[in-house]
Amino acid sequence: MRLFNGFGCFLCGSLAVLFCAPANPDRQVKAALAPIDAIAAFAHSDVALASPELRTALADPNTRDPVADPVIKVPLAEPEVNVSPLEASDECVLSEECIDQYLWSVYERAPKVDTTKVEEQIKTTVKKNGKSRTVTKTVTKFVKEDFTWKDPDAAEKAGMSVTQYVIGGMDGAFKARLYHLFRALDDAGLAPGMTSGFRDDYRQSIASGNKAAPNRSYHGGSLRGGYGHGLAADIVSVKGETRSERSISSEILWKWIDAHGKEYGIGRPYLDKDPPHIAPIDGKEYADKRGLNAKVAEKGNAATSGVAKAAKPRQALQGRAEPKPLL
Repeated sequence: MRLFNGFGCFLCGSLAVLFCAPANPDRQVKAALAPIDAIAAFAHSDVALASPELRTALADPNTRDPVADPVIKVPLAEPEVNVSPLEASDECVLSEECIDQYLWSVYERAPKVDTTKVEEQIKTTVKKNGKSRTVTKTVTKFVKEDFTWKDPDAAEKAGMSVTQYVIGGMDGAFKARLYHLFRALDDAGLAPGMTSGFRDDYRQSIASGNKAAPNRSYHGGSLRGGYGHGLAADIVSVKGETRSERSISSEILWKWIDAHGKEYGIGRPYLDKDPPHIAPIDGKEYADKRGLNAKVAEKGNAATSGVAKAAKPRQALQGRAEPKPLL
């Protein structure tokens, strides 16, 4: 009650200053309004809101009965929707940035190590017909190669980050297919890892093993469209603690792609001649090696071989010497 009486005195004094002071009206008006502003500020302060009696007085000065505190209803936030992996996958496909981030994570987790064939010339001594002589032989060795440096080197030459170079250089539709394929491989427990994505002519020139000419690579050679048109990737499995275990897992992964890859529009054009290499099944590379073009070529080769075999007897007959006439 004392708080309320004090408030009333404060209000009356302010009004008296406003109506009674004669000199300098502007200054007096400001002086009068200052307490009123203070009242308004006080009315919205925590102290004012803490007093039900004062809240009642501010609302209606003629009301003295206590009023219950108002209940402020705040709408509850909607619960988060649980998104299944498939739904998350569909949502991600709508964003190229999301796809690129996922493909980059698959690329990052793959060790950039390979086993390459290296031919070496050695001299050895052999015996023939009881005589010794030195000959030169070509020996093929399998050497472990770490090619982690190659993509960063190519990206630096192109003036890009490694992510922009390796992932950004691939065809957009192909990246979407890879996204679905990799998610399926992950779901199957095969832990895919991408060792190579886009390659320009320079990157292809420093590649080792089975490879096309620098400007003809479907990874993104200049004759195939260059940057933004890469239509090939190399993938392995990162499942396993040792290289031997990962090698076995990779074999299983490649066979899985042979069995299910077409569902995602992707296949292995060269099969075991270049096991990690994958490409779109409706692309020229796959068509030439595994598709309709290859089947037509195989039939043509078979027909040509059959004609050649049938022609041999005739050629043999034609080659025989004709009997000389008796004189």
